[in-house]
Amino acid sequence: MHTVVLVLVEVLFIIGLSRLVGLAFRSIKQPLVIGEIVAGIMLGPSLFGLIAPHAAAILFPPETIPFLNVLSQVGLIFFMFLIGLELNPKYLSNQLEVAILTSHVSILVPFSLGTLLAVLLYPLVSNASVSFTAFALFLGAAMSITAFPVLARIITENNLQGTRLGTLALTCAAVDDVTAWCVLAVAIAVARTGDFAGAIPTIIESIVYIGLMLTVGRWFLQRLATHYQRTGRLSQLVLAVIYMAVVASALITEFIGIHLIFGAFLLGAAMPKNADLVRELAVKTEDFVLIFLLPVFFAYSGLRTQIGLLNRPELWLLCGLVLAVAIAGKYIGTYVAARVSGISQREASALGWLMNTRGLTELIVLNIGLELKVISPLVFTMLVIMALVTTFMTSPLLEWTYPKKLIKLDMVEPEPKQQAIGITADGESHVRPYRVLVPVANPNSQQGLVQLAVKLALNTQQPAIVYPLSLIEFEEDYAFESTPVEANRLIDQRRQQLENLINTLQPPTIHPYVHPIVRTSSNVARETAQIAALEDIDLILVGWHRPAFSNNRLGGRVGQILGTAPVDVAVFVDRGNERLENLLVPYSANIHDDLALILALRLLINCETCTLQVLQVITENILKDELSYEQHTMIGQLPTSVRDRIEIKVIEAPEPIQAVVAASENVDLTIAGTSRAWGIERQTLGRYTDALAIQCRSSLLITRRYSQITSHLAAVLPEVNQQGNPVL
Repeated sequence: MHTVVLVLVEVLFIIGLSRLVGLAFRSIKQPLVIGEIVAGIMLGPSLFGLIAPHAAAILFPPETIPFLNVLSQVGLIFFMFLIGLELNPKYLSNQLEVAILTSHVSILVPFSLGTLLAVLLYPLVSNASVSFTAFALFLGAAMSITAFPVLARIITENNLQGTRLGTLALTCAAVDDVTAWCVLAVAIAVARTGDFAGAIPTIIESIVYIGLMLTVGRWFLQRLATHYQRTGRLSQLVLAVIYMAVVASALITEFIGIHLIFGAFLLGAAMPKNADLVRELAVKTEDFVLIFLLPVFFAYSGLRTQIGLLNRPELWLLCGLVLAVAIAGKYIGTYVAARVSGISQREASALGWLMNTRGLTELIVLNIGLELKVISPLVFTMLVIMALVTTFMTSPLLEWTYPKKLIKLDMVEPEPKQQAIGITADGESHVRPYRVLVPVANPNSQQGLVQLAVKLALNTQQPAIVYPLSLIEFEEDYAFESTPVEANRLIDQRRQQLENLINTLQPPTIHPYVHPIVRTSSNVARETAQIAALEDIDLILVGWHRPAFSNNRLGGRVGQILGTAPVDVAVFVDRGNERLENLLVPYSANIHDDLALILALRLLINCETCTLQVLQVITENILKDELSYEQHTMIGQLPTSVRDRIEIKVIEAPEPIQAVVAASENVDLTIAGTSRAWGIERQTLGRYTDALAIQCRSSLLITRRYSQITSHLAAVLPEVNQQGNPVL
């Protein structure tokens, strides 16, 4: 019982640390799986065993390691089943000829370089008990692997699934995946039999089994899919049959002489790709596998990774050589083949970096090699470092080679029917369009937010566009919903929801000027800021949502957007007022209050029935604040019909916030800047106070100005004055 308890304690530490380190890596735009692999290495002799050997020996004694091995093997079987399940034929329907050439060259070149490297490494880091053929095949296979799951998630996270590069990379990776597993199966057969001739019966048996699975097995699985379509649900009985088939298939490939993982992968690949069945099966399977079993596999691998074995400069040089061969072989092979196929230089380069992704798939291969004793712990450690580095570098090198502004040009987006209101008869407009970005978390409940954006942006003179933005956030790297096919389904679904929202906006004539943007993202605030910069946005209008661990109106994601977005931001606290005609702007002469006044004037100009009260609150012994020179000049330039609806009111009160709260009882919307005067100021350590936000009686718009030298109203004033109203 003591051993079982100790294993459970180990699992507790493993899951906790893998989540923490994984989230830390997500914060630096790296796949979660890289952090989990690093967490596993941290628990092994490379860190924990180095700094606290006694504690490591107590926590991970030798008698518990076989239990971790069993858990990790079960996790691998079902993870490989999920990979096969996700290997959708749709990935093989785009640019197939180019993909076949590119993927096979991207395998052949690193495989050849790997076998050449084996000539150097074999006498230095191997022994006579391992045949050179098996060693060279394994090293070549390790060099040529591309991790399809990690690559697919990187493509989804960077919104590349709708681009030519993304579809080509997915097709190449799918072809690469199938070919590489076949190469690995041959390498395992050779390793177990000693030479290639002895492996021929195993290879023949494997081919026969693959044929049976893709015919008889697929026929049986199709019956299960038909049963699912008839019942509309995946019952526990059907799920039990599928899981039994996964284990049985894994055992058959093990008995044949390759490995457990191939049978599980083959069954997943043979499953009928009924979208609903695949989705429900994946969702029911993946949580336990990804959260519980895979971290155990990472820890088991980490316990066998000994970076301390690289204890001499010449060994680090060999490790660097392994890394260089892996990167160069994959990149050069992919780049040259893509260029020969007519792919542009930049896209070919980006494809080369994407195909260098190795991740968890590489770790699986390496563990098999170490288990079969084809590679030594030293070579295993070198190749683990190679897997981490090549995966870690993919995202930054992809961003450098193929930045988001180029992705935007390559994406197929619905083109606006019109770009602006107020275009002249000859189709020209000399006024820069005013652009408002509206992050919409729930299209079913945020009509008021988008309607406010329309009222702020659109008028009869100035060009304007409103962009409702919906970001689909993926928190897990390997979750089925983050696969490109499923992500596209979710994007289409969310876009339809936004279209339905737009159709409810009044008046209907504004619909052509509201253009939804739907993206996938792993960080909503960061993605919002990047889209604002790409689209040249003037204002981000965001709704307030109560943070999970705080009552602060300006905390959570709202606070992150306020802190990171390189444009003006306004936060809307909606009290349910459908009419937004009586406006209040408490003014204390700072740049954020300037933006509040600017937005109020926009509403005033865009609606002939709006009225505005500018409230200045002064206390004893403090001189009366004046409107800033810029705002005073603007108000002076407004048409009489607009100025007549503005009241500038100065009152003396000991508590400015309470004076504003009292004034808010008689208005529809209060617009206030993030200033100390109104109790909504950014404070030290990123904390906010929000006294006015809590007590305000009307709907509230909180403004944060990014630039001190730009003005939203400067462009609209000349157009407003063309309406024939005299300027006094």
